[in-house]
Amino acid sequence: MKKWNNPVTKTEEQKMHPDALALLHFYQFERLPVEGTFYKSTYRSVLEINDGNPIGTAMIGMYTNQPVSLSCFHRLLHDEIWHFYGGDPFKLILLHPNGSSEDILMGPNPINGEQLQFVIPAMTWQAGFLLPGGRYALFGCTMAPGFTGSCFEAATAEELIKQYPDRSEDIQRLSINDHTTRMPKDFAK
Repeated sequence: MKKWNNPVTKTEEQKMHPDALALLHFYQFERLPVEGTFYKSTYRSVLEINDGNPIGTAMIGMYTNQPVSLSCFHRLLHDEIWHFYGGDPFKLILLHPNGSSEDILMGPNPINGEQLQFVIPAMTWQAGFLLPGGRYALFGCTMAPGFTGSCFEAATAEELIKQYPDRSEDIQRLSINDHTTRMPKDFAK
């Protein structure tokens, strides 16, 4: 059995909410390359489409306030379904190909406008983060065709601000810093 490589330091663990820390250890979350989100792959279809990629995939993810875990702006070649599982509400910011943008609040209270499930269309730039005051959020993502590193592209702030100048503050805060835009070639294969 593969030894788990804890993605946080002992100092970071001491600052984490006890429930988030318990979930980190229970699921043995890792850090998603490029993005940094805590994640655990939970399903990868053995059936493949013509290009050898899986028909479907599922993962569980977690945003935390300590240490900060979020999704930087990225887009996928296929639709992605987000599911809220527990913890505190979080926001998804969507930048659509037609130049419009949208904020989606994911959380446990649909009566107050929080979404339990939401579909992000293919090729839509997306980023996600825990709302201020939140401690952690547990969520899932499913895709069909399934997720592979080759279907992922992260954005640089400069390119997005040109297309979505009215969202420049969000783009600056939720874009990658080292200009890495692709997952490693062998990720999620």
